[in-house]
Parts: sequence; C-alpha cells; structure tokens
Amino acid sequence: MYRKIGLFFLSLWLFFLLTIVITIDVPLCFSKNCEFIEFSELLRRNVIPIICIICLLIGGYSYLDFTYKLKDATQIPFKIVKLENIDYEHLTFLTTYIVPLVCFNFIDSRYQIVLLILLVVIGIIYIRTDLFYANPTLALLNYRIYKIEGEFKEGIRNNIILITRSKLEINQRCDYIKLDNRIYYAKPKSV
Repeated sequence: MYRKIGLFFLSLWLFFLLTIVITIDVPLCFSKNCEFIEFSELLRRNVIPIICIICLLIGGYSYLDFTYKLKDATQIPFKIVKLENIDYEHLTFLTTYIVPLVCFNFIDSRYQIVLLILLVVIGIIYIRTDLFYANPTLALLNYRIYKIEGEFKEGIRNNIILITRSKLEINQRCDYIKLDNRIYYAKPKSV
C-alpha cells in the first residue's frame, strides 16, 4: 500500500514542479539598498512550494524504492501470449488530473483547501482502482505499459498490466515482480 501511495506522489511530479514555478515567492533585488526579508517571512511566503518540494522528495524516494525493488525479479518467468500497448494511459492521467490542477488559484486559502481535498480524493481513487500504473512520470522516465495475456506456471492469466522499460513481443519470456494482483513490473528474460 505504501508503494502505491509513493507512486501516486511520483505520478504528480510534474504538477508539483509546475506548482513550485507558479507559486514560489523569493524577492530578488539588484540595487544597493537590498535587505534580507528574514527566513520566517521567506518561509511564510513559500508554504505551498515547500510542501511541493516535500512531495517531490516523497516521489523521488518512491522512484528509488521502485527501481531498487525491481532489480531482482524473483518470480518464475512467464510467456507473453497476447500483447496490447496501452501507453496512452499515461496521457489520460496527465490531461485528466495534472493540467486542470495547475490552473487552480493558489493564493486564496479556500482554493488551497479545495485543492488539498481534490488531491486526497484523487489519491484514494488512484490507489483503490490500481491506476498507479498510469503514471506520466514513469512515461517520462521511459517506462511502457502493456496489457497482456500470459502463460504462467499455474496457467493462462488475462488482463495483466505490465510496466517495463523494454519493448515486449508475443512469445517473449519475462521475469517479473508482482506489484498488485494484476499489475507487474516485467523485464525480458535474459537468455
């Protein structure tokens, strides 16, 4: 569960980055009469960017955990029987969630509360519906998404979602790590 939450933070990296750009308030002064405004005032002006930086760090930790965990696929390899590329899912998440959220009014505290509620609701939906694979940040990091039918040791499994950095083909054997009941990280089996 914590891995899914981390991948949710990772999926919103672009949102957090754009929010920092939109809301950061660091006074720049190039004249001789410049004075430092004090750390407390700087922190007060930049609460939202600081929260976004923390969220970026959570997403970064999640990515490192994800890539570290995936180095050692321990499951018995399976064979791809049927394959469908569903990379468009990355774009769907981006256009449905991230772009509209960036257009929020970040100044008014009521809008900030609404944004927080929306992010929590989207996160709950994202985790409960197992949409963590539709992660635009993973797309930027060169991951692909496939829906497959696979021949496993126990028999054929349908509607399996694979996250991979490789281009996969039918009849290819893959090592994998189960991320969820039907979502796996896969890499082609080394010959």
